[in-house]
Amino acid sequence: MKDYLAPADLLKGRTILITGAGDGIGRAAALSFAKHGASVILLGRTVRKLEQVYDEIEQAGGPQPAIYPMNLEGTTSDDYQVLAETIEKQLGKLDGILHNAAFLGSLTPLDQYNLELWSRVMQINLHAPYLLTRACLPLLKKSKDASVIFTSSDVGRKGEAYWGAYAVSNAAVENLSQVFADELEINTNIRVNTIDPGAVRTIMRSRAFPGEDPNTLPLADDIMHAYLYLMGSDSKDVNGQALSAQ
Repeated sequence: MKDYLAPADLLKGRTILITGAGDGIGRAAALSFAKHGASVILLGRTVRKLEQVYDEIEQAGGPQPAIYPMNLEGTTSDDYQVLAETIEKQLGKLDGILHNAAFLGSLTPLDQYNLELWSRVMQINLHAPYLLTRACLPLLKKSKDASVIFTSSDVGRKGEAYWGAYAVSNAAVENLSQVFADELEINTNIRVNTIDPGAVRTIMRSRAFPGEDPNTLPLADDIMHAYLYLMGSDSKDVNGQALSAQ
């Protein structure tokens, strides 16, 4: 996967939903997927940022994207059902989901963690991707080759002190992905995997490591080969895996 070179038409004709598409890795993925032929659905809470990504895709000559404003912190299962119905009505299909949106919370010992903040982290990082995937399963099952990518982290695979709800929610996402992968392996064309982007020059990274020199880190664009591989048909036999972009 490290040396993967995606064909120019890798995602041609595919419709892919990306959460947290307004900046960082989500923005890079949206631009990269569109460049390789996908019609992308840009989901996020800040319309201005989504519109900027929309304009960038159009200016680059990519397929016309769609914008779906949604604040994952306040959504319910009904909201995701409406999203799925809207996608089916307006676009007719869904071939992939990249769960990229995430909330850091705070770096705090577990016995001192604010309980309201804990719930917010779990809502955005765990409940939202579960409910969104669940609502979109009927659409994904219609695809000849669907891919669902959950974003994880190193602290989701091995817990470390002070990472609190972020680490626990990512660990749960790893298990959630494995359960989905196992359940969907038979009688569907849906594969489900997790990806750890590693240390990347993003706003979340700078909040977690304020003393770190961001210029020493790769840009989100530099890891898109891994995302293209997992979303495209070249990874059709990869399912239930915990992969790393770097």
